Amino acid sequence: MADPIQSATSPWSVFRIFLRLGLTSFGGPVAHLGYFREEFVSRRAWFSDRSYADLVALCQFLPGPASSQVGIAIGLSRAGYAGALAAWLGFTLPSAIALVLFALGIARHPELLPAGALQGLKTAAVAVVAQAVWEMARKLCPDRPRVTLMALAAGGVLLIPHAWGQVAVILAAGCLGLLLFKPAEAAAEDALPCAIGRRTGLRFLGLFAALLLVLPLLSAALPGGAIELIDAFYRAGALVFGGGHVVLPLLQAEVVPDWVGGETFMAGYGAAQAVPGPLFTFSAFLGAAINGWLGATLCLLAVFLPSFLLVFAALPFWQALRGNPRAQAALSGINAAVVGLLLAALYDPVFTSSIERPEHFALAVAALIALVFWKVPAWFLVIACALVATLASAYV
Repeated sequence: MADPIQSATSPWSVFRIFLRLGLTSFGGPVAHLGYFREEFVSRRAWFSDRSYADLVALCQFLPGPASSQVGIAIGLSRAGYAGALAAWLGFTLPSAIALVLFALGIARHPELLPAGALQGLKTAAVAVVAQAVWEMARKLCPDRPRVTLMALAAGGVLLIPHAWGQVAVILAAGCLGLLLFKPAEAAAEDALPCAIGRRTGLRFLGLFAALLLVLPLLSAALPGGAIELIDAFYRAGALVFGGGHVVLPLLQAEVVPDWVGGETFMAGYGAAQAVPGPLFTFSAFLGAAINGWLGATLCLLAVFLPSFLLVFAALPFWQALRGNPRAQAALSGINAAVVGLLLAALYDPVFTSSIERPEHFALAVAALIALVFWKVPAWFLVIACALVATLASAYV
């Protein structure tokens, strides 16, 4: 029997609304959530403030890109499963296409990228990740236990430079959170306007877990092909807590240097800051650098598939889970570890592969000041760093 999902809006209407957001939503996941609130709470009144806040809380609790998952859930609530797909396509395609074209351009015509521009993109990435570490630490590590947990997580992932090491750190942080933190029980919230049966939710959860277990086995049996690529990007999308920036170390561990060179990786990450929409579309850049449009499509679908499965699986159970203080305690520990993962990524690969000379460090510091204190948009900063580095290289 089908789930009673109410279709109050056509999928095409959902697609058009999210396409406009995908073309204009600069500024990262926090800014995206602000754009969504303005569109769907203030302007269209699809949600109350309380139900929207509850939806955001759900997607922040789950691994994966929070803003994209909120968009998927909004599309689901208005136009069923087709609406969820329409919302994701509209929000994701603009930045994905732009990054694929950038990847194909520098791969086939590297002379089109001016001397110094690549260094500027990498330097901008240092500032953007440093700002993300700072902002997340202020919010998620407000006391000494969580700051300590952040530092331990950073050291752990640097000492175990493998994707599974990062997963182990996150799991350990969740266990420590249960022991160390006792947050107050959450207040009651409005029910989310998405109706998926619990039995169907469990099926989606089972599919999510099955792919997480089966894809590595298939990848080991069929190395070097599309299955190995899908496995790497599916795991990255399934195991990342904290949003787009935290996917950086996971993807770096999976694709550098076997699939993509370190310089290309950092150039794409820098370019991803200059486009609107979700940062997870960086996967399209990497896929295009590996195998053109086919690789981009496979990597993009693989990295976002866990988001669909987890949102569909979690919605039926979220009301009860959100009020569970033990779940909140574990999440406090996980959030602190997420900041540690991002701090480790700031050092390696971001800083180590981008800052080679004193002038690079000076530009990175100036870019960080512009982001934090002058509130310069990230997309503008990336373009400015590329121009400054290009001009500097012409006079050196």
